[in-house]
Amino acid sequence: MHIRVEGTRPTEPAFYACKHQAMFETLELQRLLDGPAIVLKRELADIPAWGWAARRYGAIVVDREASAKAMRNMMREATAAKATGRSILIFPEGTRVSPGEHPPLKPGFAGLYRALKMPTVPIACDSGLVWPRKGPKLPGVITFRFGEVVPPGLPREEAEQRVHAAMNALD
Repeated sequence: MHIRVEGTRPTEPAFYACKHQAMFETLELQRLLDGPAIVLKRELADIPAWGWAARRYGAIVVDREASAKAMRNMMREATAAKATGRSILIFPEGTRVSPGEHPPLKPGFAGLYRALKMPTVPIACDSGLVWPRKGPKLPGVITFRFGEVVPPGLPREEAEQRVHAAMNALD
């Protein structure tokens, strides 16, 4: 596998919203984005050893069953991470999807977009073509495409539409 990066990312901390097709981008974006605080589901944080390490690293853990309470906690943890100068990374469709799938963004994206007031950078990713959910990994190129920065303060629908379109630019 080879990596290709297209577009440019801001040099200052940002709120990143990435397409999620494989476990690969959860690891590679830590390197490409200089260690952002990543939003992840509680089930992952409950994995022995790995979950402890993720929490210790500063992952923002979301209990997707706790609705409003989980949203408030996520926004509080993300705001604290921002205050330390870290970027925030979310996979706003909520789970891995197969290439060509475009589910709507989960409400957590809009909540963080509004609360963080950071430049938001959509990232398209096509990792599912070479690292499928099931089956062997394949040789090929994984592309990460940094989209146009979405400024803070836009109406929710406009911000979501711009981010969703840019995240799906490689499909």
